[in-house]
Amino acid sequence: MKIAMIASEANPLAKSGGLADVVSALSEEYKKQGHEAIIVIPYYKSIDNKRPAGVEIKWLGRYGVDLGWRHLEAYGYGDDGERFAFFALASIRLLPFLEFAPDIIHVHDWQSAIIPTLLKERFHAESVYAHTHTVLTIHNPAFKGYLDPYFLNDFFGLSDDLFHSGRVRFEGQVSTLKAGIVDADKITTVSPTHREELLSESLSQGLCGILRLRENDFCGIVNGVDELEFDPKKDTRIALNFDAKNLVKGKEACRKDLLSSAEMKDNGGPIFGLVSRLTYQKGIDLILKAAHYTLDRGGNIIVLGSGEEGLENGLRYLQQFYPKQVHAHIGYSDDFAHKVYAGSDFFLMPSLFEPCGIGQLIAEKYGTLPVGRQTGGIADTVISYNGKNEDKANGFLFRDYDEGGLSYAMFEAEKVYKNKTLFHKLQRNALNTDNSWGSSAKLYLGIYEELNNRK
Repeated sequence: MKIAMIASEANPLAKSGGLADVVSALSEEYKKQGHEAIIVIPYYKSIDNKRPAGVEIKWLGRYGVDLGWRHLEAYGYGDDGERFAFFALASIRLLPFLEFAPDIIHVHDWQSAIIPTLLKERFHAESVYAHTHTVLTIHNPAFKGYLDPYFLNDFFGLSDDLFHSGRVRFEGQVSTLKAGIVDADKITTVSPTHREELLSESLSQGLCGILRLRENDFCGIVNGVDELEFDPKKDTRIALNFDAKNLVKGKEACRKDLLSSAEMKDNGGPIFGLVSRLTYQKGIDLILKAAHYTLDRGGNIIVLGSGEEGLENGLRYLQQFYPKQVHAHIGYSDDFAHKVYAGSDFFLMPSLFEPCGIGQLIAEKYGTLPVGRQTGGIADTVISYNGKNEDKANGFLFRDYDEGGLSYAMFEAEKVYKNKTLFHKLQRNALNTDNSWGSSAKLYLGIYEELNNRK
């Protein structure tokens, strides 16, 4: 199959979040499985400055793009609405320019979500798209791609009837995300549980009504882990490489290295690690409320991240109050992140909501047991220990978003930590969990093949 991935970002050239990982990792998996895949992203100015060694940029030519009355060359900037309107139209013009006739165009979030509508309304007669089907993946439903209705025609050359009929109208404006939901052949999001949340009234960010109309064409597929970067058998950033056979030895060496890097002495208590944006969504407020329970019992907390000032200051205060048991690294360091994933015993993920989540997937890869809230992708990727499922359990979950829920889950984790035979068994369960992109890619390819079999 020929597959075009169209998105606002992709590793290693441009990244602001997990979307970049999904686009690049899926495309690599498609190539491994014998498919022809290309990625289309904007040429940001930052790409020239951040281009990794070995990545070649080759000039292929230029072509015109009509953005309403503006005739521009495929190289432009403006505000978000106009910029990504240009990007959507430029992407559609690019594929014929490259003589690339895609079987599948896979678009991601609001920035490229209107492409299925454009293909149906303006470009359906072009031979390069004669057999093309479209897939939309919703990564962040909070951003809808709002535009003033005037720009539907002015930017995209689309009829105002699309707005008046409600096809692209959402909360009185044009929504590029809604356009994609209506017109894409298939819709996905980043975990099965998050799919159910998006179909519910309370957790859908207002999208449940339109998504229910497309329910039969809507599914959830969990993201994977980049095994080139996160693999305890090959990771050059950790103290000792390990797998299931030498897990105990490897974890002990990585624990020692983590504590040394955090300038902490080993008191024998469990280490609860956290690598995260420090925002309310990530449940950092719950950690600040519940931390003293485990710290008073001899536990340790090591945090890496940055974000909201109040939460950063709260973690600094916690470190001041428990200087021998808490380390708060405000900022980011790839090297230290790998040490936290590998050297911690447990990994905190008490998120208010989490469409998929990557932290728990990486932690499992290193035999570190997630302690998370039962929401979104966390619920789909963590099997909570319940006292009877030691052959499958790989972490601990709580349901209610409150101090009591998190403190109970941490207490249950501490009890298992004291039973080393059981603890090591759950660690091996986590390490052996299949969080590879290969598994996710097969599910996406199944969707593509189903579409290609349609007449």
